Amino acid sequence: MIAEEKYVFTSSTKSKIIYLALTGFILFGLGVFMAMRSTDHKGEGHASGEISTNLVASNEDAAGHTEEHTQAVEHHGSPVWLKRIYTSLWQNNIFFAGIGIIGLFFIAIQYASQAGWSAPIKRIPLAIGHWIPFSGILMLVLWFLVKGDLFHWTHSNLYVEGGKDFDEIIKGKSTFFFWPLAAGSFPLFYVFRMILFFALWYLFFTMIKKHMLEEDTDGGNEHWYSMRKLSAIFLIIFAVSSSVSAWDWVMSIDTHWFSTMFGWYVFASWWVTGLATITLIIVYLKSAGYLTVVTANHLHDLGKFVFAFSIFWTYIWFCQFLLIYYANIPEETVYFYQRMRVAPYSWIFFANVFLNFVLPFLLLMTRDAKRHISMLKVVCPIVIIGHWFDFYNMVTPGVMQGNGGIGFLEIGLGLVFMSAFLYVVLSSLTKFPLVAKNHPFMSESMHHHI
Repeated sequence: MIAEEKYVFTSSTKSKIIYLALTGFILFGLGVFMAMRSTDHKGEGHASGEISTNLVASNEDAAGHTEEHTQAVEHHGSPVWLKRIYTSLWQNNIFFAGIGIIGLFFIAIQYASQAGWSAPIKRIPLAIGHWIPFSGILMLVLWFLVKGDLFHWTHSNLYVEGGKDFDEIIKGKSTFFFWPLAAGSFPLFYVFRMILFFALWYLFFTMIKKHMLEEDTDGGNEHWYSMRKLSAIFLIIFAVSSSVSAWDWVMSIDTHWFSTMFGWYVFASWWVTGLATITLIIVYLKSAGYLTVVTANHLHDLGKFVFAFSIFWTYIWFCQFLLIYYANIPEETVYFYQRMRVAPYSWIFFANVFLNFVLPFLLLMTRDAKRHISMLKVVCPIVIIGHWFDFYNMVTPGVMQGNGGIGFLEIGLGLVFMSAFLYVVLSSLTKFPLVAKNHPFMSESMHHHI
C-alpha cells in the first residue's frame, strides 16, 4: 500500500512566485519604456525596410514579383514597440501552451504503451495539464488582439483581384483560413480550429483526470482500461491537431513560406521542453522530501527521455534545414537567411544548437548524470530556456523583421508567463495525492531497476 503524499503549497513558495512575477512586470515596464524611446530616436520601420530590401533581393530572381515579396516581409500596423509586445505575448503563450499540452500527451503515451515504470510520477504531468484551459482562453483573446500585426494574411486588401496589394500566393491559401466564408472576410475556419483543438484537448484531459482520481478510491483495473482507451483516441487526435496548430499559430506568420516538416519541428520542441519541465518539477519535489517512491531508476528514465529527444529535436532541425539548404530555392531559403544572417536573430539561431543539443548531449551522456538530481537541475533549465529561444526565432523574425530583439521586454514577459504557469501547476498539485494509490502497475514500478 502506497502512503498518501499531499503537496503543500507553502507561503514561502507562493511569495517566491509572486516576487518572480513582480520582477517580470518591472522588467517588462522598463523594456516598454526603452523600446518607446528607441523608436522615438531612430524612427519607425527603418530597420524593417532595410531587411525587406535584402529579402526581396534574394527572391527577385526566382519569383520575379518584387512587389508581392515586399508585401510578404513588410507588416504594417502598430508602432514597433507595440508589435514587440504583441509578438512576445504570442510567443510566450504558444511556448507555455505546448508545455501544458505535453503534460496530457505524456500521460496518454504512458497508458497507451502500458508503461509500468512511470506509475509514481503521472500526477506531475497531470498538474501541468491544468494550464491547457488558461492557454486556450489566452490564445483566443490574444489572436483578436494581435492578428493585424502578426498575421499578414488577415488583411482583406490582399484578396482584391486587380488591387495594388493583391497577393496571388496568399489568395491561393485563403480557403485554409476563411472557408466557408469569402477570402478576406472573417477567418471562420481558422478560429474554429483553434477553439476545437483546445476544446478536445481539455475534454480528454478532464476525462483522463477523472479516471485517474477515481482509481485512488475504487481500485481495480477498470479505470486503467478506460484510460488506455481514451489515451489511444487522444493520441490520434493529437497527431493531427498538433501539426495543424503549428501551421496555424506559427508557420502562417511567414505566409509565403512553408515546410512539410514544420509540424514535426514544433512538436519536437514542445515535447522535449515538456519532458524537461516534468523532470525539473519531479527533482525539486524529490529534493523537498516528496515522492519517496521515486528512485534513481525513475530519474534515469526521465534523464534518458530528455537526452534522447534533445537528439530527436536536433535531427528534425537539421533535416528541415538541410532539405531547404541543398535545394537552394529562394522562396524557401529566405526563412533561414533572415534567421542566420540578420541581427539580432543570427546569434539565437546558432545558440539554439548549442543550448538544445550540444549541452544536453554532453552533460547527460553518462549513466550517472541521468540519475543525479544535481545534474538534472542544471540540464533541464538549459533545455527549457533553449527552446524558449527556439520559439522566439520561429515567431519574431516574421513579424518584427530587423526591429526585433531580446531585452527587458521579452525577458519580463517570459518571467510573468512562467510565474503564472508555476502558480497554476503547483496549486493543482495540492488538490490530489502526489502518487496514485491503486495504480495496477505500482508494484512493477517500485521494483523498476535499470
